[in-house]
Amino acid sequence: MNRYLKKAMSILFVLTLLTSISASASATAAKSGKWSTTYAITVEKAEHGTASASSTRASMGVSITVRVSPAEGYILDALTVMADGSAIETTEQAENEYLFRMPGSNVTVTPAFRSLTESAPTTTPEPAPTPAPAPAPAPAQTNPFTDVPAGKYYTEAVLWAVASGVTKGTTDTTFSPGKACTRAQTVTFLWRAAGSPAPKIAMNPFTDVQAGSYFYNAVLWAVENGVTRGTTNTTFSPSATVSRAQVVTFLYRASGKTVSRTSGTTFTDLRAGAYYQDAVTWAAINGVTSGTTNKTFSPDQVCTRGQIVTFLYR
Repeated sequence: MNRYLKKAMSILFVLTLLTSISASASATAAKSGKWSTTYAITVEKAEHGTASASSTRASMGVSITVRVSPAEGYILDALTVMADGSAIETTEQAENEYLFRMPGSNVTVTPAFRSLTESAPTTTPEPAPTPAPAPAPAPAQTNPFTDVPAGKYYTEAVLWAVASGVTKGTTDTTFSPGKACTRAQTVTFLWRAAGSPAPKIAMNPFTDVQAGSYFYNAVLWAVENGVTRGTTNTTFSPSATVSRAQVVTFLYRASGKTVSRTSGTTFTDLRAGAYYQDAVTWAAINGVTSGTTNKTFSPDQVCTRGQIVTFLYR
């Protein structure tokens, strides 16, 4: 009997020891962050090419590599990484290989490809909707820009924007209407259109937004009023380009308006539940945009200078 009792006590001791070791390991791992929260990485399908991420889930701060493979005869036109409605900055590491740092939320990666024989989609015309009354350029104003011909959808908007101090040309004689807009330029256009109000917040959380830069007050104003936020807690990424979806979302937030969830548009390329769905619906209803075609809005397409001043003008 004593022999069996000793054996049972030995087994109990071993089990107790193993339980203690396991609990200690769990506590150590939790304390070190080894078992930290991970977030999903979703890569959207695209026509004329594919994209893949180095991981399907990752913790905040982890570097993620995105590799794109355009179909024959196509090249990458835009790569958008979004988290909670904000663009995440990407860095090109090599040909068709890009890097971004994982934020503290789920991300969606959206590639867009274009044909080698086609011009960049930044020149896509923005057809004029049934126009609502809008301020017209002063009758005496002349057009100094050789690349803004009469009759284009953006002509009146460009002249209005320059006359109103919203923006100016890229040179004395060019406006560059097909040039992509950056995050810094976009919030500056919005800020100036709002009257260039002084921001109420004094603290600047962004290391890449320096005091004295042309967009400094505009960025602080935009963040203060919920128009946008940084790409991380400490960066704004002022040089990152913006998509059409991002720009109408900025406009929608700046307007302070809301749109009924029962409202809809004829656009077939809007993802259900996407961060920009209400904004695009609002923009279409209010004549801010009529899409790139009658059925498409092209939310992931890069927004141009001509398009954004037209959105503001309308």
